[in-house]
Amino acid sequence: MRRHATPCRFSGGESWVILNPIEQSIKAKIEKVGTPLKNWDISINYGIKTGYNEAFIIDAIKREEILNNCRTSDERKRTDELIRPILRGRDIKRYSYEWANLYIIATFPSLHIDIERYPAVKKHLLSFGMERLEQTGKIYTKNGVKITARKKTNNEWFETQDQIGYWDDFSKPKIVWAELARTGNAFTYDDRNYFVGNTGYILVMSGKIEKIIGYDFLLAILNSRAILFYLDMISTRLDETGWRWLKQHVDCLPIPCFPITKQGNIQKIIQSELQKKTTRGQYDIDSFVATVYGFNDMEVEFLQNFAPLD
Repeated sequence: MRRHATPCRFSGGESWVILNPIEQSIKAKIEKVGTPLKNWDISINYGIKTGYNEAFIIDAIKREEILNNCRTSDERKRTDELIRPILRGRDIKRYSYEWANLYIIATFPSLHIDIERYPAVKKHLLSFGMERLEQTGKIYTKNGVKITARKKTNNEWFETQDQIGYWDDFSKPKIVWAELARTGNAFTYDDRNYFVGNTGYILVMSGKIEKIIGYDFLLAILNSRAILFYLDMISTRLDETGWRWLKQHVDCLPIPCFPITKQGNIQKIIQSELQKKTTRGQYDIDSFVATVYGFNDMEVEFLQNFAPLD
């Protein structure tokens, strides 16, 4: 005997997923109220791919060593500006981050840096060997050890692997997130100019939409059970306890364009209770999100059981 059967028609070339009635209802409400992020006036970009993190991502001790090797105050100043704090995916939590005191040597090709103006940086990078740093894809054997150069590009040996033409976005207010989130959602706000590594992403609003909607509301929706449920429908989990928040999936998330004037105390909730990891804060967020999307009590209960957020 079949229970809870729902007739389905599979037509067209679009993707499909089998849902029970309450799941169908939640999905329909999210899509009715929300607008896919790809249609917002925002930019979403990957974190930085260096091609060889061992050379380009350094700790505070190595940073200080490089700065101390600068010969003049001018060299030290411009070198200091080149070495920027960076967050890895694992450092990014829901509504917060834990910086591991790591830095990136930001020699992006799009900056057209003259490495001769940074002799202390040049010395540090060359300590790893030109064979390993060059971007040719070649394989060498040195002292019986096989060395593989970075993948072939048109970039210089001292530059990062990717162009990073959007490097200036890292110095703007932004939402950052980890590609892999064991806790379901791991989005947070950053206004301290952190760069993000290749296991994370950044989202920057245009000035116009930031004034209308703001980051707090978007952050609350992205960290909600409702959006985790929706992501689970349109993507494949990494495993039983992990979700991958890839750009192509985040682009498709239907988020309401909800003006600041109607958001009530959402900013206060995020800046106080949620950052202190209180149960009340997450409850208030979920109640707010349920109102925005128009969920009924049964749908709210379903979402709570679907994703018991830590």
